[in-house]
Amino acid sequence: MLRMNNLRYTHSDRVRGFTSGGVGAMHQLAQHTGLVDAIDQHVHVLKRHLPYHESDHVLSVAYNVLSGGTCLQDLELRRQDEVYLDALGAQRIPDPTTAGDFCRRFTAADLEALHTAINQTRVRVWRAQPAAFFEDAVIDADGTLAETTGQCKEGMAIAYTGVWGYHPLVVSLANTSEPLFLVNRRGNRPSAEGAAERFDQARALCQAAGFRRITFRGDTDFSQTCHLDRWDAEAVRFVFGYDARANVIRCADGLPADAWTPLVRRAPAAIRTAPRQRPVNVQAATIVARGFRNLHLDGEAVAEFPYQPTACAQSYRMVVVRKNISVTRGEHRLFDEVRYFFYLTNDRTTPAADVVFLANDRCNQENLIDQLKHGVGAARMPVDTLLSNGAYMVMAALAWTLKAWFALLLPDTGRWAARYAAEKATVLRMEFKTFLNAFMRIPVQIVRTSRRLEYRLLAWNPWQSVLLRGVDRLHGTLRC
Repeated sequence: MLRMNNLRYTHSDRVRGFTSGGVGAMHQLAQHTGLVDAIDQHVHVLKRHLPYHESDHVLSVAYNVLSGGTCLQDLELRRQDEVYLDALGAQRIPDPTTAGDFCRRFTAADLEALHTAINQTRVRVWRAQPAAFFEDAVIDADGTLAETTGQCKEGMAIAYTGVWGYHPLVVSLANTSEPLFLVNRRGNRPSAEGAAERFDQARALCQAAGFRRITFRGDTDFSQTCHLDRWDAEAVRFVFGYDARANVIRCADGLPADAWTPLVRRAPAAIRTAPRQRPVNVQAATIVARGFRNLHLDGEAVAEFPYQPTACAQSYRMVVVRKNISVTRGEHRLFDEVRYFFYLTNDRTTPAADVVFLANDRCNQENLIDQLKHGVGAARMPVDTLLSNGAYMVMAALAWTLKAWFALLLPDTGRWAARYAAEKATVLRMEFKTFLNAFMRIPVQIVRTSRRLEYRLLAWNPWQSVLLRGVDRLHGTLRC
C-alpha cells in the first residue's frame, strides 16, 4: 500500500510556513484578556527592558510549551525559526541561557506578583461566564513529588519515598481544572505545609470574582483542624478526608446497625453504541491460577456521627464509609475484612452519600497534576534553585491556563447553543496532548502585509471550526 517512490525535497523561498499555527490564537488570547499588561504591571524583575520585558520572558516559556517544547533548551529552536518570530511579530525571543537567568532573578515577592498578575487576568475571564458558573467554587489542594536527578539543585531533599527532589503544592479550581497557586517546596516538607494560607488566598480570589459559595477539599493530610472553626465562621464549606485513627474507628464500630445505609455508586455513563462482548479477564484468571492474595469489595455502607477534633471548639459532621472486603487466595476465601474511610465536613444538610461523592470527585485533581507534570512538563525543575524552579513551574503551567481560558471564552449561544456548549466542555476537559494536536499543531503559511499578519491554514482537522470561532471571539472586547 505504501508505494511512494522518486522522492525529492525542494526549498521554496516564497512560502513561509510552520507547524504551530495555534500559537497566534494563544498570543491573541493573552492580549485580549490583558495578561501581557498585567505581567508587566506587577512583575518587576528586570532593571532595564533592553530588549525584553517581563511578559516577553514569561510568555516565551508558555508558548514554547504550547509549541511542543519540553524543556528550556527547546527555546533555541523557536528563536532560530524566523517564521515563528514573524508569526508573533517579534524580532527575537530569549535564548535558553537568558530564560534560565530570568528564572534565577525571582524572589518570593516576585513569585507572588506573578501569581497576582495571572489571577487578576483569571478573574476577568471568569466574569465573562454565565451566572450559573458562579454557583459554587470548589477549591482543591494537594502536594506532589517532583523527582530530579540533579545533584547541585538548591532546596532539593529526600522525600518520604526515598527519592531526591521537590514537593510542590498545587491549589486548583475544580470547576475548570485551573491551577490557582503553584508553590515549590523542599522535597522533605509535609504535604499540607502552607496549604491553609493558599486556601485563604484562593477563597478571596473566588469571592472577588463573584462566586456565591466556596468549598474546600483535600485528603487526610489537609484536615487542618486548627483552621476549621475560622472557616466555618466565614461560611466556607469544607470536606476533608480524615485519618482512620483508633478513636474514630471506635465511634464507627459503636454505631447501631440501623445507622448504616447501603452506598450506591453512580451508574456508569450510558453506552451510545451497541454493547460489545467483554474480553476474558486475564488478570483475574492469573491471580486464581497462581494463588495470589486478592481483595474483593463485597459492599459499601455509609453512616455519620458528630465529632469534635481536639483543636476545634465545636463538633462537626463525620461521614464514614464502611467497606466490606473479602480476602481470597486462589479459589479459597480466607477471611472478611472491614475498612473505614472518614470525611469531616461542616455541611449538615447534604445527604451523607453525596458528601462521599463530593469528596471522591477530588481525585480529578490527580489528573490535573499528572497533566502539569507529564503533559505540560511544569515539574521538570530545569534550573538550580528552589525559587527559580518555582518560577519556571508557574510560567510553564501558564500554557495549561491559556488552554482553559480559550475554552471558557468560546461562545456557546445562538442557534447551535447546545452543540457549542458540548464543544466548550470537551475543550475544557481535554488532555494537553490532545489540545496540542487539535489546536496548536496546525500547519499555516505566514503572510505579512503592510497592515496585517495573516495565518493561512494549510490543513484541516475536525476542531478547525472551533478554533476559528474562538479566534473570532477574541477580536472583540472582553465583557466582564
